[in-house]
Amino acid sequence: MEIIEIIKTRKSVRTFDGRKIAEEDIEKLFDYMESVENPYGIPVKFVPLDKGKYGLSSPVIEGEDMYIAAKVPKVEHCEEAFGYSFEKMVLYAWSLGIGTTWIGGTLNRPLFEKVAETGDDEYMMIVTPIGYPSSSQSKVDAQLRNAVKGDERIPSSKLFFDGDFKTPLDSAEEWLEAVRWAPSAANRQPWRIVKNDDKYHFYLAHTPGYSSGVDWDVQKIDMGIAICHFMCVKGGKLIIDEPEMETDEYAEYIATIY
Repeated sequence: MEIIEIIKTRKSVRTFDGRKIAEEDIEKLFDYMESVENPYGIPVKFVPLDKGKYGLSSPVIEGEDMYIAAKVPKVEHCEEAFGYSFEKMVLYAWSLGIGTTWIGGTLNRPLFEKVAETGDDEYMMIVTPIGYPSSSQSKVDAQLRNAVKGDERIPSSKLFFDGDFKTPLDSAEEWLEAVRWAPSAANRQPWRIVKNDDKYHFYLAHTPGYSSGVDWDVQKIDMGIAICHFMCVKGGKLIIDEPEMETDEYAEYIATIY
């Protein structure tokens, strides 16, 4: 599959069919995890976790084969780097037919952090179960997807802009749909992109009053995911160079790609 097809067809999987992942697929995925990079140059280390050996589980997951955690140093832009690298892994897993879902809250975090051997200078922000998707959803899976309206997305006119935040971007480029369909915490889709000549400025539209109860900004992880989708489709180079642009109190500049 081409990357745009992988992005458009990939969905969060919380109900797996219970089969053990084929050795060939596991080897491919583990090899890929060793090579994943991000434009921030911040290392993200993936850690396979044996479900049965350590008694790992999540109340919203059924039939999973194992888990994949990831760790990142506690440095500036670590959330964006984490989101970018983790999503690269998620997309590659889907290309192999392996399902995933981002889990940051519905897990025994101290246990997962211990098993992943998370250091004091690291964050283990997210884990995912992996396995082959079931042909039917569990009741909890269906309820969660319905609650966050997982099959819906904000219109492009409210996400992508031309020159300023008042003018919707009139374009049919593939990257718009690639970013629009990126996964995000509670499907809030906090990314906003302003195109200015050959530069694309990424902003985080913070959800007012939203708090995830952790030490890092979950919505900055979402921004890393959006940047990943953009660069997978359109390419470019990432810089941190905030433009002079009028924004509201909730908008935070994240990065520019050119």
